Amino acid sequence: MTVSTIFRLTIRETQRRRILWIGALMGMAFLIVFGLGFHFIYQDIVRHVSGEEILFPLRFLTLAGLYATNFLVVMVAVLISVATISGEIESHTIESLLTKPIGRWALIAGKWLGYAAIILVFVLLLPGGVMLIVYLRSGFTLENIAAGLVLIYLEGLVALSVSMAGGTRLSTLANGALAFMLFGIAFIGGWVEQIGAILRNETAVDVGILTSLIMPTEILWKKASALFEPGLVSGFEFAGPFSVSSQPSDLMIAYAVVYIFILMLLALWLFSTRDL
Repeated sequence: MTVSTIFRLTIRETQRRRILWIGALMGMAFLIVFGLGFHFIYQDIVRHVSGEEILFPLRFLTLAGLYATNFLVVMVAVLISVATISGEIESHTIESLLTKPIGRWALIAGKWLGYAAIILVFVLLLPGGVMLIVYLRSGFTLENIAAGLVLIYLEGLVALSVSMAGGTRLSTLANGALAFMLFGIAFIGGWVEQIGAILRNETAVDVGILTSLIMPTEILWKKASALFEPGLVSGFEFAGPFSVSSQPSDLMIAYAVVYIFILMLLALWLFSTRDL
């Protein structure tokens, strides 16, 4: 049994538990709601706004939809993987896998790749769907679409890696709480850094940077947002998830990749040293 076998089994298991289908169904429901909302709002916009002034509400609505799907991608990444190790250990089903000629490293790697493939589908479905709806209705497109989607995907992989590393030692409930709390810390830290940059408060900015090092999800969204709309106005009145008052460094992207790699090494080490 190889990594590719575990990869296929992981996707089948996700289908069997109906997580994949429920997630896809809810994703389609979100896109329908967003599409209807955008359609009627756009009708109002074109009646009252003309020329280049129409671009700002289109940018805002598109980034609002993308921000929601960004959160959904992280949520899906955690929910599909939160019980992948801990749940199988608690139910003792993992013992039947490990009695076969398979290394623990192959089990971790195969599961991670399987979930990474599922997350990629959701990135294409949700953020990709939002941008497609906006384009078909208004003809408006963001800049650097491919690079921005890659960063959202990377954010999902960060959440996946946290969930899998935690699952090697924590119970399913504790692991889920850890993953979502870390995401919450990063979210609040991103706002603190944003407002701190506007007010020129270096301490607040440093707090935000620290939370980005602990969990680099929000900083990846900020970078994606900056790529999607490099010219988006940033000021106190626009402070929030859609504005970028302090441009994230490209080094943070490299840090996120290293972060994922280290977490997977940690997951392999913790799982290999655990008595089953």
